[in-house]
Amino acid sequence: MRRNMTIDWQARGLYSTDLFTNEAVRVIETHDSEKGPLFLYLAHLAPHTGNPEEPFQAPDEEVAKFAHIEDPERRMYAAMVSKLDQSVGDVMAALRTRGMLHNSVVLFMSDNGAPTFGVHSNRGSNFPLKGMKESPWEGGVRGVAALWSPLLHSTQRVSNQLMHIADWLPTFYSAAGLDVRDLGKIDGIDMWSTLSENIPSPRLEILHNIDPIDDYAALRRGDWKYVTGTTQNGKVDEWYGESGLDSKGKSQKYDVDMVLNSKVGITITGFTTKLQLQAKKLARMSQNGSTDKGDGSKPLKLLSEMAVMSLRHQAEVHCNKKSSMSSLSNTSSETACQPREAPCLFNIRDDPCETTNLAFSQPLILHSLEESLEQFKKTMVKPLNVPGDPMSNPTYWNDTWVNWKDDTVTPDDSIKVLPLPTSPPSTLSFMTVLSLIIALSIVTAVMKLSVNVTPQKSSFFSKFLIKPKQTDISSDQKGEVQ
Repeated sequence: MRRNMTIDWQARGLYSTDLFTNEAVRVIETHDSEKGPLFLYLAHLAPHTGNPEEPFQAPDEEVAKFAHIEDPERRMYAAMVSKLDQSVGDVMAALRTRGMLHNSVVLFMSDNGAPTFGVHSNRGSNFPLKGMKESPWEGGVRGVAALWSPLLHSTQRVSNQLMHIADWLPTFYSAAGLDVRDLGKIDGIDMWSTLSENIPSPRLEILHNIDPIDDYAALRRGDWKYVTGTTQNGKVDEWYGESGLDSKGKSQKYDVDMVLNSKVGITITGFTTKLQLQAKKLARMSQNGSTDKGDGSKPLKLLSEMAVMSLRHQAEVHCNKKSSMSSLSNTSSETACQPREAPCLFNIRDDPCETTNLAFSQPLILHSLEESLEQFKKTMVKPLNVPGDPMSNPTYWNDTWVNWKDDTVTPDDSIKVLPLPTSPPSTLSFMTVLSLIIALSIVTAVMKLSVNVTPQKSSFFSKFLIKPKQTDISSDQKGEVQ
């Protein structure tokens, strides 16, 4: 962890969700509104998984709240999301305490679909959408978000207007009262009026991706989506994850009171009530002729239990078939999708779960999207993927991640590995010995490099280099090295 460019050793061992939340609250509490506005980007790690040896992590007291969930991974996932909920509440409360909420736009957004299984699986579910993270399917590319602000005119509704993540920059720029033309030629489109007034989206097309390495591409135009090729050799081309339905096909009980009485709910209720009182006072004064009628903005209203359930119903995705895993797969030769063999075409509005390939029945639409894709390919930048570099290993940099190739070292300061403490061979596992052999082989190769290709050292990186003559390690550190 770093604070700007400085390593923050004090962050070690802290739960990242709490760490980021506390920092966000500190930024809000110390912000001077008279000097200008605040843009706060809070990118939580939760509910991503951690390192492979312990991917699911949450405080015990949080896990205990979900003892009714039988699957331990899903139970831990729920605890991780719960901590995220608390974070949002703390941030909203801090904004209200500082008197900033009345002029704020708050966006809570997912960046991509959940990795239901695989190396970085967190057991999240994209059901009933197809695919998952790192795939061209809706389960990977479709995100959800909640947007709150007293500056919005049309509220307590579900927005289905087409929007791309790149649109947030000009949208926020516009919401702040600035001229989007100042941003120059960008991919993003100003969506503020669309979101605030609930008018049609100016965006007609989304290029999901063109990936020449995995050899796939996906493009959306209006209701139509074109997919050719796929990722991970087709291993994520189905429908995965828990449905949230019981054995009778009904949704699990949703505790609306818990939502309305959460820290976010309490904060918004208190804030809205205060605005309603002010509006009522202005109305009385207006009737008496002692003041004007205000700015004419639509008064805020509290979120009711009925409104919550209505919003949930509107937001639910319905497939054009029964919502069960077995019924989603399409076996018809004309409507089944085999993207590695031929491009697929879907009407996402009618078929958000991508069950019916219409490429055979809609050849003109298919051809039109293919032409658009070819135009995008002409302006795309080649991928910058490079092979992994063993010298990036924090082992060579005081167990710290650094930009190891930004600067170079002199021959006198060639990177070295700390000598291993004397230890009985029996205590070393086979994998440990193998790792040491590989590491020593790498170091030997580096030491043999000529002066011309040996990295040179900068003052910034000199303090990260491990040099036996400058390093004094304790017995505990020796054990860690071993």
